[in-house]
Amino acid sequence: MESRSSARARRAALALAAAAAVALPVAGAVPSAEADPGDSAKLAQLNKQINKLDREYGGDLAKLKDAQYGVQKAMKNADGLKKQLDEAQRLVAQLAANQYMTGGTDPALTALSSDDPSNFLNTASLAQHVARNQAAKVEQTQKLIDEQEKARKESQQKIKDLQQEIEDLKKQKTRIRQLVKKYKPQSPSVGMGGVTPRMMHVKQVIDAEFGPFPTIGCTRPGDPQDHGTGRACDFMESSGGVMPTAARKANGDQVAAYAIAHASSLGIKYVIWQQRIYDMRSPGWRGMENRGGITANHYDHVHISVF
Repeated sequence: MESRSSARARRAALALAAAAAVALPVAGAVPSAEADPGDSAKLAQLNKQINKLDREYGGDLAKLKDAQYGVQKAMKNADGLKKQLDEAQRLVAQLAANQYMTGGTDPALTALSSDDPSNFLNTASLAQHVARNQAAKVEQTQKLIDEQEKARKESQQKIKDLQQEIEDLKKQKTRIRQLVKKYKPQSPSVGMGGVTPRMMHVKQVIDAEFGPFPTIGCTRPGDPQDHGTGRACDFMESSGGVMPTAARKANGDQVAAYAIAHASSLGIKYVIWQQRIYDMRSPGWRGMENRGGITANHYDHVHISVF
């Protein structure tokens, strides 16, 4: 025979289930706004195009970079809201399911089954409390769905805007390249005092063709070789004693090849690059001894000396 406390708990469970049943369909009727799984792939593809244009169009495409930042920020916001939405929906479902399935094991129901009048809560009052609490959760979930959907649409619109910016730049390729050629960014340089006119000319030609470089270092007072006499410059492909990237390494290869090919007209004496030397007085690449470091072995810069 069912005890009075058990009966009270059962009635409370049924009341809570009824309250949950009122609220649950509201949450279930609202679609979950999923982030477009293709957005990240689209952005990755656009980033590659931006990097390519940045190299071809003179660097620091501030307008494109700003649009790129906007896409990343919008996508991050959409992802963050999606996580909040998932959690809110889970809590709403759990709130209703727990009240219905656990019988009298819920702490609130345990209070109902107690014979202590001080712990007794009116079943109808508790059901109303749960209904209000659940309704608030459902309302919060609906708000998150609306916000997440808005953020998702915003990120997709920003992706479209970025795509349009890139296409507009591509249509102006000829004009922009002419500007880049005419107003090529100049490399920051150190130690230019005392450079010979011939070395200065080589520096300007190489910089115009392959710059800008992280830096170009030329004279070094006290150096017993060409740096000391102003007849050598180092065209850095990286800084801080680290290996250059694949793109900068390729740029160094082009610098070295160009210097060799134009050595006669420019008065170039020798070129050192990647622990190898090409001396015009005895043509051909030859390996050099290990000097014990990336910079010492000329892995991060092309050294050019002139007569």
